Amino acid sequence: MYDIIGDIHSRADELEALLLKLGYQRQGAVYKHPERKAIFVGDFIDGKGQHRKTVDICRSMVEQESALAVMGNHEFNAICYSIPDNTGNYLRPHNEKNVRDHAEFIAELPFGSHKYRETIDWFKSLPLFLDLGELRIIHAVWHYPSFPIVAPWLDDNNCLLPDAFAPASDKNHSLYHAIEHLLKGIELELPEGFSFNDKRGNRRTAARIRWWDEQAMHWSNATIGTGNAALPHLPLPEQRYRYTDTVPLFVGHYWMDGNPGALSESVACIDYSVARPGGKLVAYRWGGEQKLDQNNFIWVDRTL
Repeated sequence: MYDIIGDIHSRADELEALLLKLGYQRQGAVYKHPERKAIFVGDFIDGKGQHRKTVDICRSMVEQESALAVMGNHEFNAICYSIPDNTGNYLRPHNEKNVRDHAEFIAELPFGSHKYRETIDWFKSLPLFLDLGELRIIHAVWHYPSFPIVAPWLDDNNCLLPDAFAPASDKNHSLYHAIEHLLKGIELELPEGFSFNDKRGNRRTAARIRWWDEQAMHWSNATIGTGNAALPHLPLPEQRYRYTDTVPLFVGHYWMDGNPGALSESVACIDYSVARPGGKLVAYRWGGEQKLDQNNFIWVDRTL
């Protein structure tokens, strides 16, 4: 059985505390459980914490088969930040915003160093998604229309091929939009004249949609991450995606708050903003159930 662990964002102390709470014990350099396996939903890095220690814990668990993991958008961004393009820049440009976004990670693992390159190579080895039959794991959304687009760019383990990162960084390529959906969520343009500021203070005119919620029919109740923005009670566009399968699906990415709980009978987000003061590092202890159980969420609060 599996313990699915949310976005860590370099909070190694909370990760160790959660693993111990879940019954994992350190054996040499690896945390192991006698009967269970952890699954990480991505976003190991970026935040004020311990990047090297976080990566070392998670990587050793994956390599010693006491854990599985998928790629998050922060790992994807870090990879593209490391790959030169054909203009003398990088697939993710080293502009002021992106340099700031990656500053904490690169402060611990200097750009181009052996440890940095080794870590980027590990990120490249992470699959985009896991379909384990009885449950599914992806960082942002199990988006069926995107899977045929990404399929030719994946290896047998559902990892992106080396040639995939350039088109995945090109806004004019279909692969770019598929990766955006799978790793960053479904975004729709807001009605004209409406916008909001995201968690970093950037003004946004497109919002992520609550794709798990059958009742999310209008802009006023269908978005996530828009804070207190006053959005109109206008219907969403007709073509909107919903995950309606009964196979349990676990995602991260969405910076939830409050008490952890399932989004629907079959969907759980386990990212509860440990990167922010007051956040939590959350796990769901899955025991084979098809309908998610509110009592199976386990967490530790962020330390100072």
